[in-house]
Amino acid sequence: MGRSFEDLVAEAGTVSVAGWDFGWLDGRATEQRPSWGYQRVLGERLGKVTAALDIQTGGGEVLAGAGNFPPLMVATESWPPNIDKATQLLHPLGVALIADPDEPPLPFGDNAFDLVVSRHPVTVWWTEIARVLRPSGTYLAQHVGDASVFELVEYFLGAQPAEIRKRRNPNGDRAAAAAAGLDIIDLRYERLRVEFGDIGAVVYFLRKVPWMVPDFTVDRYRDRLRTLHDEIEANGPFIAHSTRFLIEARKP
Repeated sequence: MGRSFEDLVAEAGTVSVAGWDFGWLDGRATEQRPSWGYQRVLGERLGKVTAALDIQTGGGEVLAGAGNFPPLMVATESWPPNIDKATQLLHPLGVALIADPDEPPLPFGDNAFDLVVSRHPVTVWWTEIARVLRPSGTYLAQHVGDASVFELVEYFLGAQPAEIRKRRNPNGDRAAAAAAGLDIIDLRYERLRVEFGDIGAVVYFLRKVPWMVPDFTVDRYRDRLRTLHDEIEANGPFIAHSTRFLIEARKP
């Protein structure tokens, strides 16, 4: 027999969700990865510039794994638990971490960086990105797309209106980048399979990314969680789909 509902949600409800490492889900949930391999591409690009900025670095895990840092490598982060984790991880690698509230302006002068990068930014301040890029500099990022993992979101919140489902559509970023004076040179979009193998994985995920179900707590959704636990036990993993897009924009 599998572990009990109460045991699974108690464990997942108390484990730390600091940083941007989802290793706790190993063996409990899976997500198909985009074909372009963001971290590999990131490492290649970092090795070709002299000054780079990673916006919203999280716990610094993705940047640390990319390596090939230029002479000047800077990262920003706004959430205090992530700031602590990223400091410990990135400082020994020679990366300067700056605590930033994730709102304009970025704490840098004009034309400061050859490359600005970000993986899954919550907000994208296109005008600021354009300002801190040097001429011919590029913004390279992997963004979360529209209606990502909405099978799970709508399981708890019900059907979402079209305007909510269409948020984060890549065409919106294409237009915003152009309005900031940047030229889109690459835009690739993929829809990827996600599997949640137990209810603990669901609880952990919703705690880790709290904007998915903004009012989520185990107590508030206990009945719905128990129903989903029973469905997973009877039918196998809960299936959802994430959306991701790789975007690259150049400053003329």
